[in-house]
Amino acid sequence: AAALTREGGEDAFRRLFRIYRQRDVSDLRGVVDFSVPGAQVFRSQLSISSVSDQDAYRAGLQPVSQWKAYGLNGYPGFIFIPNPFLPGCQRHWVKQCLKLYPQKPNVCNLDLHMAPEKTVDLWGQSKEQLRRKGSSKREPRSLLEKLRWVTLGYHYNWDTKKYSANHHTPFPSDLAFLSEQVAAACGFRGFQAQAGILNYYHFDSSLGIHVDESELDHSRPLLSFSFGQSSIFLLGGLKREEAPTAMFMHSGDIMVMSGVSRLLHHAVPRVLPNPEGTALPSCLDQEVSSDLPVGSVIEHSSDEDWQVCAKYLQSSRINMTIRQVLAEGQKFPEESGTNGKGQTPSEDSHQQENSRVKRHKPN
Repeated sequence: AAALTREGGEDAFRRLFRIYRQRDVSDLRGVVDFSVPGAQVFRSQLSISSVSDQDAYRAGLQPVSQWKAYGLNGYPGFIFIPNPFLPGCQRHWVKQCLKLYPQKPNVCNLDLHMAPEKTVDLWGQSKEQLRRKGSSKREPRSLLEKLRWVTLGYHYNWDTKKYSANHHTPFPSDLAFLSEQVAAACGFRGFQAQAGILNYYHFDSSLGIHVDESELDHSRPLLSFSFGQSSIFLLGGLKREEAPTAMFMHSGDIMVMSGVSRLLHHAVPRVLPNPEGTALPSCLDQEVSSDLPVGSVIEHSSDEDWQVCAKYLQSSRINMTIRQVLAEGQKFPEESGTNGKGQTPSEDSHQQENSRVKRHKPN
């Protein structure tokens, strides 16, 4: 890796991305593992009094006093929280990402090349196929397995790389509540979840090098939630010439990017099987408690629904990134020369965008 970073023709971030992208990379000793923090890692302080235990329980989280939070030397504003979810509660968010959030009026990648009536009920069209699915790669993929991204709230326009007041649907209330509690625990009271991008990864997927800068308010953090299989996450600098730090992300882990770290380059070069060596990480084996608190946003998943979700996650990872787009009282600037409809791009333009920024390996 050190030798490759001295090669010409590529920036330092791209070279390291390419190294970890290789399927035969076996030496992962340079990847930060927050379950066994090393010298580069330090404990971060959380705002315990900002989130009541009751509100944490309602969001499916442990009391904030029981969370562990870490920072990284050289990355001000970056916070890593290893799985703070209560037993079984990750299942709710997985089910929402597969069953509820892809539904209309939310937008997904399949809308770019399929008729609207074909993408109305991805779950209903896929669940039987997923439940019966074996290990053969020759079996046709279900629509859920073809899902790559879903946008919520203010829908990101992949053509203009902007959000628009004219392209907005209600943000899911349960996800907004979860995000608000995590943000408050990290010192950002009053955070408003206004936009979400859900990414769906498989073992051959990657997320290209990019910066999340389209939000009009950069003073509020970016929240990232991961479920399912593990991944390597690269966090770089303000310029791509700065070599990134590699770290593992496991099921239930949360990352918060704020301050200086809010506008750093980052990427996901690789999805990995969970380190326990089992089909699913053990944190997903547990069921939700039968005595959920009053007002909980967590719902019990039926055995049938979880069977479908578990089958999907055996080879997949789901990531939710939540953003506040506008500062309080802020409005979008007047747009000129647009159709005002905030439409999703054509498939060709999305592929061009993917090749530069949010690129999943083509199927």
